[in-house]
Amino acid sequence: MRYIISGRNLEITEGLRTAIQDKLGKLERYFTPETEVHVTLSVEKDRQKIEVTIPVKGNIIRSEQVSNDMYVSIDLVEEVIERQLRKYRNKLVDHKQGGGNFTEDYLEREYEDDEEVRIIRTKKFGIKPMFPEDACIQMELLGHSFFVFNNAETDEVNVVYKRKGSTYGLIEPKF
Repeated sequence: MRYIISGRNLEITEGLRTAIQDKLGKLERYFTPETEVHVTLSVEKDRQKIEVTIPVKGNIIRSEQVSNDMYVSIDLVEEVIERQLRKYRNKLVDHKQGGGNFTEDYLEREYEDDEEVRIIRTKKFGIKPMFPEDACIQMELLGHSFFVFNNAETDEVNVVYKRKGSTYGLIEPKF
């Protein structure tokens, strides 16, 4: 695997580079040698954040982890990516898709699907037209982190969601 490591508000030391390559090197058994791994390290106050992105045949394997120690964040991100790879592998096999950047051993080996996707609750509710600002207020009143509504301006189904820093986002469909 080829590592592309960059830092924001942080100088990438040889120790960090080695820790990343050692920890993420455990993932090499899953990928072909030409697979690129994009790693971005950043520091914001006490938060040590690592973002790892691995583009694979039309999809992206991505994880972002934050802790107060960069080495802990590196450990956490590797675990999450490995879990995502197990899920993605089962999807590839189930849909009989091509492997792209993955090794044959990874695709042929049986992995236990320890995190099967299960829907445990279904809600039905009427969607009334409202403006995005009203939807944000309704979301706050309900104590949710997102809210689905019919946009009164566009007559489309939209989603507002809560972002970090008490800001909001709006998702509009594009067909």
